[in-house]
Amino acid sequence: MSSAYAYSADIPVSEPTPIIAFSPLSLEVPGRPVPLELKVSAPVSGTGLPVILLSHGHGGANHLSSLRGYGPVADFWAAHGFVVIQPTHLDSTVLGLRETDLPDAPLFWRDRAADIRTVIDRLAEIEAAVPGLGGRVDRERIGAVGHSLGGHTVSLLLGMQVLDPSDDRQKDLSDPRIRAGVIIGAPGIGDEHLADWARTNYPMLGFNDFGSMTGTALVIAGDKDLNLNFSDRLSYRSDAYTHSPEGNKTLLMFRGAEHIYGGVSGYDAAETSDENPERVATLRALVWAYLRSQLFPGDASWANAVAALESADAPLATVENR
Repeated sequence: MSSAYAYSADIPVSEPTPIIAFSPLSLEVPGRPVPLELKVSAPVSGTGLPVILLSHGHGGANHLSSLRGYGPVADFWAAHGFVVIQPTHLDSTVLGLRETDLPDAPLFWRDRAADIRTVIDRLAEIEAAVPGLGGRVDRERIGAVGHSLGGHTVSLLLGMQVLDPSDDRQKDLSDPRIRAGVIIGAPGIGDEHLADWARTNYPMLGFNDFGSMTGTALVIAGDKDLNLNFSDRLSYRSDAYTHSPEGNKTLLMFRGAEHIYGGVSGYDAAETSDENPERVATLRALVWAYLRSQLFPGDASWANAVAALESADAPLATVENR
């Protein structure tokens, strides 16, 4: 199969299959200012399919921060056996709600976590609404992947909290139904390195606390992912690994990667400052392998993928565990 979403950069993965994609699937959610729109991508065949909930970044692009983005990774994971569900969160540029006086605008960080919980709550309804998908989904095997602010969303779902002392609203937004999460380039802790711009525009970033993030996680960071609007500390994007409880955390550090990790947010996306198709292929194959092994105990995909990565002449990333 020669399609771009079959390419795995020499990381061993399953054989790809054609996929179906259904969008928009619209869910009415009480109290939500607009319906929750989803894109569902899945292989055309197979049963007992595990689920990836994919949370987009905040970003400034017109459509990448919505169900329309992240094709290079979503298509690949669907082609290799996952049902990939992409919600359009309230902070998406396509909704035009960032400048409103709605609670938690412009980031809508609580609502993002609520969106993911709604999807899990209504998985049976979603499965039934997609032609040809009914009876093929394993609704007990759920992983979550998020990039940038989407990584913050996944962190919350795994137990991270925003401990703002002036905010008496709900702090614990975790969901134990997510058996493993992948956190890509997420915001870190609000230490002395956090930039004034971030504190002013997104005050909640000053209160991220990973001490209660007990969920199983793969944290992905880049050794050139530095944005001085957020922090002058290069390790900022790996705080979800460094500052969370140990025992079930893995860090995947990509060499030469900036914030879009070679182009994960869209095919030929203009926002990609470090375009590198091989990096994208490596990242998505490693994420696939990690979630396969987490959701199917005894599956050797992750061990095989790490061995292939480390045996390369010039490995694109390093792996660390704690």
